[in-house]
Amino acid sequence: MSQFELKDDQNHPRTQVPEFTRMVEQNLSRRRFLGGAAALGAVAFFSASPISRAMAAATGRSPLLGFEAVPTSTADTVVVPPGYKAERLISWGDPLFSNVAEFINGGGNTSADQSGQFGDNNDGMSFFPVDDNTAILAINNEYTNYELMFAHQGKNMTADDVKKAQAAHGVSVITIKKQADGWRFEKDGKFNRRINANTPMAIGGPARGHELMKTKADPRGEQALGTFNNCANGMTPWGTYLTCEENFNGYFGSAKSVEISPALTRYGVAAEDAGYQWHKFDDRFDLAKNPNEPNRFGWVVEIDPTDPNSTPIKRTALGRFKHENAELVIDKDGHAVVYLGDDERGEHLYRFVSEGKYNPNDRAANRNLLDKGTLYVAKFHAEEGELKGKGEWLELTFGKNGLTPENGFNSQAEVLIHARLAATQVGATTMDRPEWVAAHPTEPVVFCTLTNNKNRGTNDHQPVGGPNPRAENHYGQILRWQPANGRHTAGEFDWDLFLLAGNPTVHQNSLYAGSANINADNMFNSPDGIGFDQAGRLWVQTDGNYSNQGDFAGQGNNQMLCADPATGEIRRFLTGPVACEITGLTFSPDQKTLFVGVQHPGEELAGSHFPMGGNSTPRSSVMMITREDGGIIGA
Repeated sequence: MSQFELKDDQNHPRTQVPEFTRMVEQNLSRRRFLGGAAALGAVAFFSASPISRAMAAATGRSPLLGFEAVPTSTADTVVVPPGYKAERLISWGDPLFSNVAEFINGGGNTSADQSGQFGDNNDGMSFFPVDDNTAILAINNEYTNYELMFAHQGKNMTADDVKKAQAAHGVSVITIKKQADGWRFEKDGKFNRRINANTPMAIGGPARGHELMKTKADPRGEQALGTFNNCANGMTPWGTYLTCEENFNGYFGSAKSVEISPALTRYGVAAEDAGYQWHKFDDRFDLAKNPNEPNRFGWVVEIDPTDPNSTPIKRTALGRFKHENAELVIDKDGHAVVYLGDDERGEHLYRFVSEGKYNPNDRAANRNLLDKGTLYVAKFHAEEGELKGKGEWLELTFGKNGLTPENGFNSQAEVLIHARLAATQVGATTMDRPEWVAAHPTEPVVFCTLTNNKNRGTNDHQPVGGPNPRAENHYGQILRWQPANGRHTAGEFDWDLFLLAGNPTVHQNSLYAGSANINADNMFNSPDGIGFDQAGRLWVQTDGNYSNQGDFAGQGNNQMLCADPATGEIRRFLTGPVACEITGLTFSPDQKTLFVGVQHPGEELAGSHFPMGGNSTPRSSVMMITREDGGIIGA
């Protein structure tokens, strides 16, 4: 989450509950979601072994979770279970090359320094093995905290300051080597690379060359400069990295009076930017001078991490919106299916199905697989008061489902550039901020975190019900679905809620207490990052309210939890430092090292000095989690 994105209020009313929510709560209290009948749903979704089911029934504990849960924390450090250790791998400002300056506390580095240093606010990341002792980490750098980056805290920006901020965005590709004491970053590694807001990129797919993609600097609409606000990620089986552009709108603005089109307004673009001030020093971000430039952001970008000289490609067939991550699976028939969340309150959940099929024996044949295919958006159905139901994927293809000139769509390119408008046109379900999507490694089941939504139930556009059962939802939930016949390309699916986050110490007999697998020992709010390990453990990271007060009393700093999808059990695995978000996760192939991101510790001058301590500037960092006995993480 950007420092300029508004957060939910610290406290929320506990007594003013809409009547529909009361009805759902009454139904829930009779069933206790995931406590009784719904537990059978977990078995129905997963073909767990009879031994595993018997163990869970006999002990009430998951056979997958083999660590001692940690308590909540407000300490300025990373806390992990007994028998585990957390080490810093790399932090914002660490030089990737020997000829680059070291990080200077208090904002002393220049834009030239930052262009060769690890970027700021690391988020999603992926691990690419090269050989037994060498690997690549591709890591998103989402945004910058001006109060920490500059001595003037953003109050007296210069052109070089803007260049420095732009250089801190994008993606850091780093080489890591396996040493006797574990994985270590290699300065001057052959794969080290910085991709930032000014890196040349190709535009691929149906929107390439469209009038809405053309600018003065790029009259053909085929080459863009840069990527920024890169939130989460994905990776392909052909060895490329997918980085996702999220809150791109806040980087554009204008000192002049400009008319903002309804299409740009839907994406939050306005004459007043979110505080980055790029348009004051870089005409590319001035809406009066380059009105089409915002259309060139909000895409999924494909990067080859093994080739530092390769050109990243914006894959426009996957649609333009505030992308969270890109979860790619290969369906039984060989088609690549990509699940995509649009991270804003009241937006939608999408799916892309490639036209061509994946060829595991020919990497080059898959090079442009994501340029042709069909984009869909989800619509959920449920009986009144139910927390499960059916769903369908609505096709977003020009000429179908009302996506016609009469409704403002003149081509497939326009459908994709204005994907949000297309989703509304076809009647998709508005969601509680769809964030990360994760597919189970062995079962045809998919999970999605719905982080929160303070607007739910306040207007007709965002009614309460179905997978979004709470008004003013400040805790979030995790949705899951199973495609028909186990085929990710199927047009229909069954869905339920794996969990409702909540606070049972503050709320009783209420949806706001959370589902039955949430208790005083594992409660949290705002699930965000999510991912599976090879054994099927579900890892959940939070980006929530860390005030530890009111509705969030007792929940402490943001955290990372681990769940067994078959039994519903969930345990807290890690807590982060002051004012941070826990985000980004990837494993080494042997599952013995977990890489975790700590983003924006000490944001808004909250007082953190993580990870260096003393009076140092707090710095976003990638942490490595290992077991002291060298075993598999979580087992």
